[in-house]
Amino acid sequence: MIATDRLTLRPAVDADRDAIAALNANPRVGAWLGGVRDRAQSDAFVDLVQAHEAEHGFGFWVVERQADRQVVGMTGIWWVPPHMNMPDTVEIGWRFHPEAWGQGYATEAAKAALAYGFGALNLPEIIAFTAGANLASQSVMRRIGMGHDPARDFDHPGLADDHPLRRHVVFVARP
Repeated sequence: MIATDRLTLRPAVDADRDAIAALNANPRVGAWLGGVRDRAQSDAFVDLVQAHEAEHGFGFWVVERQADRQVVGMTGIWWVPPHMNMPDTVEIGWRFHPEAWGQGYATEAAKAALAYGFGALNLPEIIAFTAGANLASQSVMRRIGMGHDPARDFDHPGLADDHPLRRHVVFVARP
């Protein structure tokens, strides 16, 4: 568990499945993730997140607002999945309920996740990637000290050739 001034980052538990399903089903969130996820897809995502945490001791965590213990999103670090063809690479990512956007939660949580990755895990590098059009996410990347590495930009293998979000940009942070 990681605590910031306003947030708690912690592993997902089965009791979080409803909140995560609501997050993954939100069309404004799905607009940047290649589409919304139905309940079965969301539960499979939770299974993946939990398995990663169990195997590696870190992962993509639930973010709770301390003031009311409400799940406002997810952020964390994890090994990039094999289908992405980025072996031995750790990614930081986030997704938040639109009601939580614009309040600095993504930046606050991501700073804590980076600090954990470089401190507790002694990682040499952490990347982030998003659609080239996702300027809000890129802004978070810059605020947490990441820099764009155009040589590593790529076409997302999970999106069709003509999908408007296919081209992804890569940002990098090092300790």
